[in-house]
Amino acid sequence: MGEASKISRYVHTVLVLFIIWLFLTSSLDPQEVIIGAILSLVIGALTYEVFTERGLGNLNPKRVLYFIAYIPYFLWAMILANLDVAYRVLHPKRPIKPGIVECKTVLTNNTGKLALANSITLTPGTITLDVKGDRYFIHWIDVKDESVEGASEKITKPFEKFLKVIFE
Repeated sequence: MGEASKISRYVHTVLVLFIIWLFLTSSLDPQEVIIGAILSLVIGALTYEVFTERGLGNLNPKRVLYFIAYIPYFLWAMILANLDVAYRVLHPKRPIKPGIVECKTVLTNNTGKLALANSITLTPGTITLDVKGDRYFIHWIDVKDESVEGASEKITKPFEKFLKVIFE
């Protein structure tokens, strides 16, 4: 990697860490901002090599817009899944058909695959058990389709349309 690439990766890491700091502290108090900036600079220097491969290239407008759009989409999917699971728990006959299904992903980037696995697991009713190459093994509270194509269509594809642009 060239020197410009290292600088780009470092700056990207510092920016992301600082933004996370601002969200976690929920404060624009000068002392908080200064401490956050110092910690971001130091931690960024120690971790930029493992934090990103593209550096500031991650911040292209299309990726950023898709990431911003993904947040409410994911939150809506979580709300719907929570309501579905609550219904199943509260229903007198508990209409569930649990099982482990295999899904296939189009994602090739490891960070994208991790984001997909976490998105699936954070959505109630599904848990990612294992990832092998482009295959996900998922425990599903109510198996609607046991085929790889059908399960992928219902579980992984909705998230992939965003994650492919963000991470590929």
